[in-house]
Amino acid sequence: MKLQQLRYIWEVAHHDLNVSATAQSLFTSQPGISKQIRLLEDELGVEVFARSGKHLTHVTPAGEAILEAAGEVLRKVESIKQVAQEFSNEKKGTLSIATTHTQARYALPATISAFIERYPDVSLHMHQGTPMQISEMAADGTVDFAIATEALELFSDLIMMPCYRWNRCILVPRDHPLCQVSSLSLEDVAAHPIVTYVFGFTGRSKLDEAFTEKGLTPRVVFTAADADVIKTYVRLGLGIGIVAGMAHDPEMDPDLVALDASHLFASSVTRIGCRRGTFLRGYMYEFIEDFAPHLNRDLVNEAFRCHSKTELERLFSHIDLPTF
Repeated sequence: MKLQQLRYIWEVAHHDLNVSATAQSLFTSQPGISKQIRLLEDELGVEVFARSGKHLTHVTPAGEAILEAAGEVLRKVESIKQVAQEFSNEKKGTLSIATTHTQARYALPATISAFIERYPDVSLHMHQGTPMQISEMAADGTVDFAIATEALELFSDLIMMPCYRWNRCILVPRDHPLCQVSSLSLEDVAAHPIVTYVFGFTGRSKLDEAFTEKGLTPRVVFTAADADVIKTYVRLGLGIGIVAGMAHDPEMDPDLVALDASHLFASSVTRIGCRRGTFLRGYMYEFIEDFAPHLNRDLVNEAFRCHSKTELERLFSHIDLPTF
């Protein structure tokens, strides 16, 4: 069994069983990958992939277990490389982050700008996706950090650390009737068609919970994952927008009014998560602390020593999180 063979089956499984696409991404030949997979299967005595003719059709039950173990091995190898690189050149390497549009567009720019200035030889890669996709990328080791509000708690292998609290605002054109309401209520909001996030994005669950508790059924006429797209459709008159407060920029959105909705919806917490057992290089600790100053190296290390979600919650319970 060779490390290269484990890499091949892992990559094929993550390229939708497309050997040709895998070969292109690894800069090698398709026949070479197919041969090595067959050699591995012959050695193990089981098939990792089921086939129809020359095409791979699905991962076998044995293959599922083998791929899980292969992923662990490959992550350990990557950790060994990270350890060696930390001692050979502590200011050179890579950092990969998965996050949502809102975090990438409004919360992260200052942190990333400062990081790149401090570590010009670290290649920084950002992946955007749904909260579930983001969590999966962190859980399987595709990225170093996941930054999101939803879904991180679904993965027990992730160490989740709270960064800041945030709430929502109601976006309306300047001449909208809600601008004249002195004390905004959920009933006022529910009386208008709503444009907001897709369920599962950027704290959408808190929004739905608030309406449900009041016995209201909001008329959501359009949803999107991108706050800037939501603002576009508010401008078109499709409805009032409900977005994260940070997504309104008075200079960039002078035609829209942001009405405070923090009294209508429970606040949400954005967290940064990474896989348990990840080797954190020095610049990774600094990135975390730049983004969330209370998450210093000692506290992060203490979080990694926690064995359960309850322990993690207890560790961070005394921290008064900043509000974005």
